[in-house]
Amino acid sequence: MCGIVSIFNIREQTPELRQKALRMSQKIRHRGPDWSGIYCGGSAILAHERLAIVDPESGRQPLFSPDREQVLAVNGEIYNHQDIRKKQAGAYRFQTGSDCEVILALWRQWRGRQPDGREPVPGAVGGLLEQLSGIFAFALYDAGRDEFLIARDPIGVIPLYIGYDAGGKVYVASELKALEGQCDRYEPFLPGHYYYSREGKMVRYYRRDWFEYGRVKANPASAGELRGALEGAVKRQLMSDVPYGVLLSGGLDSSVISAVAENFSQGRVEEGGSTRAWWPRLHSFAVGLKGAPDLAKAKLVADYIGTVHHEINYTVQEGLDAIRDVIYFIETYDVTTVRASTPMYLLARVIKSMGIKMVLSGEGADEIFGGYLYFHKAPDAKAFHEETVRKLGKLYLYDCLRANKSLAAWGVEGRVPFLDMEFLDVAMRMNPEAKMCPGQVVEKKIVRQAFAGMLPPEVAWRQKEQFSDGVGYAWIDTLKKLTAGLVSDEQMAHAAERFPINPPRNKEEYYYRSVFAEHFPSDSAARTVPSVACSTAEALAWDAAFKGMDEPSGRAIAGVHEKAYRS
Repeated sequence: MCGIVSIFNIREQTPELRQKALRMSQKIRHRGPDWSGIYCGGSAILAHERLAIVDPESGRQPLFSPDREQVLAVNGEIYNHQDIRKKQAGAYRFQTGSDCEVILALWRQWRGRQPDGREPVPGAVGGLLEQLSGIFAFALYDAGRDEFLIARDPIGVIPLYIGYDAGGKVYVASELKALEGQCDRYEPFLPGHYYYSREGKMVRYYRRDWFEYGRVKANPASAGELRGALEGAVKRQLMSDVPYGVLLSGGLDSSVISAVAENFSQGRVEEGGSTRAWWPRLHSFAVGLKGAPDLAKAKLVADYIGTVHHEINYTVQEGLDAIRDVIYFIETYDVTTVRASTPMYLLARVIKSMGIKMVLSGEGADEIFGGYLYFHKAPDAKAFHEETVRKLGKLYLYDCLRANKSLAAWGVEGRVPFLDMEFLDVAMRMNPEAKMCPGQVVEKKIVRQAFAGMLPPEVAWRQKEQFSDGVGYAWIDTLKKLTAGLVSDEQMAHAAERFPINPPRNKEEYYYRSVFAEHFPSDSAARTVPSVACSTAEALAWDAAFKGMDEPSGRAIAGVHEKAYRS
């Protein structure tokens, strides 16, 4: 997982501005410890911190077109780059084996089709981005035309922020810590959007028919089609020239991804290269307190599918000791995200120590299939589907942020097959009726039906357990007890005065917010964090029991979770 920093609309290049860009880039070097590169020219600076996954030898960045007129800095992976290379073979002379270089080829093709001296049709650049299948955030500078393009993948798997200063300069960085104190204001760069200098604003390019319930309500739903689509996604995302592994929590989603990845890691060689794991066996990783619910199930799955399994135990105290660092790296004060990021952060350090640079994970399934326990309360298929669409639209603020930044803190890349673009179109176009879980119907039933034969029954039909619960109930319980003692009633009474942006609602939130403010004191930073966590505001209206609920744990869903806080 790389890191990028760029500054555009520069009126005059100076040594001081170059040094500023280097300092900003140094702040995110944990994301890319393998190489650092920088370009200064025209009205732009592009800096890159590289984590080498594909083409480690020649793929250092920034990348240049053959005539060096275009410069590119990318964080991400383009899974269909081989197909694009074949289509561009006669028109573009590739300089590296990097999957990201195809963006330069597509840009030159697109820009060459625009009439000289005339403005491109507004929104037309979106057609270029629609050709990319992958996870990405990039900044491209065209020196010949003195224009630039910034873009982010459709769901926001890869983080990106955009900032501005009073002099008209536009800043972009993979993490907000690079922008804090360097520009007047900044904000998240929205997923599925681009910023083209000729248009001067963020424009949405990612649109799908399944955004609307009316376009999917009469569709069929096939467990077989679902399985084939996910297997295709996993295969695409095993694209790697370095050792990889899988995160195996013991829940349904990570178990499915691990089982499919194990099938492909046995050395099948097909067009586009081998998917064989470098170990040469596939290694799986689980983390939790000793005796945690997830750990026993993860071991059961690993033995069943045949991975080399590693169980990483941490103590509550070790987790508590890490929280300040975790908040610095994940850049949020959202309660659920902090709770879940801490064990993931500790696990990433162990994974990196074992020589693994990329892992597959199960994020996204709960948003696509309504896997969170509150979805049991959905009143009808329309409400259910619209909530899944809303949840996908917010993933970049929660699980995508957690998975990416927790792993990137130690130079590990996370990939998420459930959020593969082709798979998303299959899964989200399915009839929402097939996803619903009214009453005691098990959540994500169609996923379980599709992959039950690949998993132990105890896991294939296991109730949803949120990651921050599954690592051990004592983890959340201790966090709540500890923060209750660290924050006084007097502080809570004045919480809205100290933190007028998204005031904390309980003492745990207050504590995380205090730590966040020490790292990132600006109002811009505070506004990058949303105020609603476990569900959306619309879903809170589904059940009277949700009114006023400020506990995001799955155990707060009374009458659904087997070990709910309330009976």
